[in-house]
Amino acid sequence: MNEPLHRRLGLTDDELESISSTIGRDPNPTELAMYAAMWSEHCSYKSSKVHLRNLPTDGPRVLVGPGQDAGAIDVGDGVAVVFKMESHSHPSAVEPYQGAATGVGGIVRDIISMGARPIALLDPLRFGPLTDERNRWLFDGVVAGIGGYGNCIGVPTVGGEVHFGAPHSANPTINVMCLGIAPADRLVTAAKAPPAGSLLVLFGASTGRDGIGGVSVLASRTLEDDAAESRPSVQIGDPFAGKLLIEASMEMVERGLLEGLQDLGGAGLTCAASETATRAGLGAEVDLDTVPLRQDDLEPFEILTSESQERMLAVVVPERMDDVIEVCTRWGLGAAVIGRLLDEGGTLDVRHRGAEVARVPARSLADGAPVYSRPMSVPLERDDLLADDPTFTTMTTPVGDALLRMLSAPNVASKRWVWEQYDSIVQGGTVLGPGGDAALVRIEGTLKALALATDGKGRYGALDPYLGAAHAVAESARNVACTGATPLAITNCLNFGNPERPEVMWQFAESIRGIADACRAIETPVTGGNVSFYNESGDSAIWPTAVIGMVGLIHDYRLAVRHAFGDGTLVYVMGETFPELGGSEFAESVLGVVAGRPPALDLERERSLHSLLVDSARRDLIRSAHDCGDGGLAIALAESAMAGSTGFAVSIPGDLPSHVALFAESASRAVVTVDPARASELEDLAADLRVPFARIGETGGPRMVFDQIADVTVDEATATYEDAIPKLMSGERVLREAG
Repeated sequence: MNEPLHRRLGLTDDELESISSTIGRDPNPTELAMYAAMWSEHCSYKSSKVHLRNLPTDGPRVLVGPGQDAGAIDVGDGVAVVFKMESHSHPSAVEPYQGAATGVGGIVRDIISMGARPIALLDPLRFGPLTDERNRWLFDGVVAGIGGYGNCIGVPTVGGEVHFGAPHSANPTINVMCLGIAPADRLVTAAKAPPAGSLLVLFGASTGRDGIGGVSVLASRTLEDDAAESRPSVQIGDPFAGKLLIEASMEMVERGLLEGLQDLGGAGLTCAASETATRAGLGAEVDLDTVPLRQDDLEPFEILTSESQERMLAVVVPERMDDVIEVCTRWGLGAAVIGRLLDEGGTLDVRHRGAEVARVPARSLADGAPVYSRPMSVPLERDDLLADDPTFTTMTTPVGDALLRMLSAPNVASKRWVWEQYDSIVQGGTVLGPGGDAALVRIEGTLKALALATDGKGRYGALDPYLGAAHAVAESARNVACTGATPLAITNCLNFGNPERPEVMWQFAESIRGIADACRAIETPVTGGNVSFYNESGDSAIWPTAVIGMVGLIHDYRLAVRHAFGDGTLVYVMGETFPELGGSEFAESVLGVVAGRPPALDLERERSLHSLLVDSARRDLIRSAHDCGDGGLAIALAESAMAGSTGFAVSIPGDLPSHVALFAESASRAVVTVDPARASELEDLAADLRVPFARIGETGGPRMVFDQIADVTVDEATATYEDAIPKLMSGERVLREAG
């Protein structure tokens, strides 16, 4: 017996009954497709809403919080910063180049839809081990897709991160963050309600079959062995059209021609039309015969749910329509009036070839999905994983060998192979690009700069999702503070497995609790983000990975602090090191285990460290600063030495075993350097802020010397660090070139 249509579209029997009750009859196939897209997990957040409500979203700088295309904060002088993060993991697992490229295009359009000009991109990525050929193919394709789209549209990719782990083999985690700038009084938000009679104008590319089902088919279910058959559902990007769309949209916003603007992303025209009407408190009529099509034989449901790229829906009062058409024509973009807003009933009425094909309440599509409180349970293996703590494992590998092994581990090794494929300096505002703790991008016409960092602690999350998420907030804020910038607000992308499994929902709820506690303590409200569920296939699920995008502000970019060592400075560790190797890079790379409890996190100490770093930069006190994140103190010292081509000699502080002292990933720490003449000033400031510190050595020379236990040249370390990923990728390159 054939499966009913609603189930094939991903709707449950109860959801079908709810739809029928809402519209007072059985839905027709077109209406079912509309509800299936809008009530999918990706669009409706039906499994996550109950938990997301616990996040702190208010603050004195918050202009726009969750619920719109992107969040916005006030950075003074009438300037708003608009930013958001999204996932494109499922499409990228099927078609890595287009999946990643259209992820960039989609998040850029989210920023445009708020009336802001995109000025920066960041890409947090996670893949399986590069020893596997498919993982190399995915990695190569995703990086090429990000570069291919971002470089063409002229938006710099200034940062992000790349991590590798076996749970991400079947399901890579592809997140993208975009940030834009706009005058605060010119934001295009739901607060500006368009009048009834306003026209709905679809402009940009024409509509085709690419992307149909991109949400309901790919992002709201697990990927099975036949995922390659979903390739037609992956959207196809056109970055050149995307650039034209940016410029035309910006001109129309700047000239005040629009009452509203929305990207056609997930669920396509159905989403854009229903959300536009709902936010205005109005109904809408849409005539599908006026939608520009690539194929004449598209069915109504295909036109309504296509996720073809490079399209925007504008709300325009009739008297400005000629101006809008003129702008679109001059930029070489098609534009068509496809409907209008109605002051009656809140109904979305869709017509095709003279007949009504759908008539449903717009709000029931946009806001009417069920909200589930799914069952939760602690994973059965958790206690065993926590008890198997590697901290007190006997060290048999010499420290110098362990250091080199970790520098060549893909999680630690240089990501130059990645970011050299990105244009990080286009637009001319980049002060600090990829490779440091955080990127810095100038606000044009001022001395201010925005500090941007992303962080996700999936390995920690697998052991303790609360700590994993809280550490992601703390470390991203610490990275921003290391440049001298004050952390202000976050966006997030929450990447998890199947929410219908109680263990996954427990991980999700704990992660939300961790984000909420850390954001409240650090005073960085959540302005929006994305939930990506169903990142699993078969018996393989990703680590619970809450990725945080942190935005900070420095008032004078000339005082920005780099992480590179210079010659003749004193080296300090700010913060304390504890016996904590659980979930560490050392445990995985050297000991071969992912187990134990992640480091503890004292949020009061974390915030004190941020104050120290920001105050030190403002006083032009420190010469460098670097977070002790992945790999601990030894890796932080080595990375700073390699960045400045300057060695050091240090003594290991405390009485911990040497490998624990060097490789523990204790939180709330940074390596800083200071000129000898100002060392007492730094120590006094640290004492005032109650930040523990230890002077451990000095910089200079060609070698990295750790007491009497390890001595490695900077050149040897650099070669190991820089060559690791290119060597792993060379096998794939040979195969590609041979083919």
